[in-house]
Amino acid sequence: MNTTKQYGEKADLALSMWVKLARAFSTFNRLTGKDIASYGLTQPQFGLLETLGHLGPMKIGDFCGKMLVSGGNVTVVVDNLEREGYVERVRDSDDRRTITVRLTEKGTKLFNDTFKKHAAFVAEISSVLTSDEQRELSKLLRKLGTALQEKV
Repeated sequence: MNTTKQYGEKADLALSMWVKLARAFSTFNRLTGKDIASYGLTQPQFGLLETLGHLGPMKIGDFCGKMLVSGGNVTVVVDNLEREGYVERVRDSDDRRTITVRLTEKGTKLFNDTFKKHAAFVAEISSVLTSDEQRELSKLLRKLGTALQEKV
């Protein structure tokens, strides 16, 4: 249902789509956030562990693009995960200014123990859409995101 009918057909349609997208994201994000919290992690911590678990060790600066957060935020997340023994910082032997972050054995175990469960949870809450609908939505969101990124 389109509740806005005062800005012209194109604008009304776009506003309606935006509200639905924002509400769906907000709900999806709350649900996945609760699941992540059940593992004793924040969303940024889980994101960093997931990135390392799938992509392997990387420089702190590289996380910023992967996780869409600032360098200062990544540093705090790494500090907290390091304090818990899940990650460690390793200085580059050729350039001591370069620091790589990698999972520890404890961090690898946490990633292996939690990510499959989280993936199953995401699949469960996504199952309201058929596989074809999920593929189509993914395609449309990529198209939208890619086009909008050019405007940033």
